[in-house]
Amino acid sequence: MKMSVEEEFRQRFLAGTRLCGSFLKIAHTMPAEILGALGYDFVVIDEEHAPINRESTDRMILACRATEMAALVRVQSADPAAILSVLDCGATGILVPHVDSPAKARAVVAAARYRGGSRGYSATTRAGAFGGASLAGHLDAQDSAVTVIAMIEDPAALNVIDEIIATPGLDGIFVGRGDLTVAFGQSRAGSPPVLEATDRIIAAAQRAGKPVCMMVASAEDAAEFAAAGASAFILASDQTFLRAAALKGLSGLKQVLASPMKKEI
Repeated sequence: MKMSVEEEFRQRFLAGTRLCGSFLKIAHTMPAEILGALGYDFVVIDEEHAPINRESTDRMILACRATEMAALVRVQSADPAAILSVLDCGATGILVPHVDSPAKARAVVAAARYRGGSRGYSATTRAGAFGGASLAGHLDAQDSAVTVIAMIEDPAALNVIDEIIATPGLDGIFVGRGDLTVAFGQSRAGSPPVLEATDRIIAAAQRAGKPVCMMVASAEDAAEFAAAGASAFILASDQTFLRAAALKGLSGLKQVLASPMKKEI
């Protein structure tokens, strides 16, 4: 029996397979379809930092399914209701911001899991085949397929990083270099305090045998962190891709139009 996209993604993520993804910040289906058709392994629908509501998330997840691409969601918070919402829509998994304590990590896992957790039950959702899944079948399928990733982006988390990452049911971590940069009062992610924190987080994940996801600026950036032990990489976002292509096109057009035009006689 063929594995679902969600289950396959989780297995590949846990195995440390190198995966390529991007953020989705435009509340529409087309960016997801484009990235899926291009061969991205996954996207992260960004409810935290983009104007995306539950209805938009629902449609974007459906677009990801159309191209058999994994659809993670960065939820707004660790609120169990926020987690339940996207999982019922059929999300492959969640990125949860600001997980800065073992207690918060345990609460996140509990909100995302049925057995041994506290996820609210309903099978009349996309995740439950709109009522087509049996109770036991739905519980088994979701608990084996949903990927739970904690975002480590607060200095407070560094003091208890081993305990956070060792949380049973937590599949991996994301290193939030942007928030760490701001929290340390720095202006760039390559500053010494942020590099030291990143190294500590990756080292802790390696000790626990848990995969690491990173936001990267380029292929060279990804190569550096892959060598350090990261395996899942998020490159830019649909907004960033659009802006870069639009700027490049406009610059080229203006350059041509600014040159004297030869009139044909």
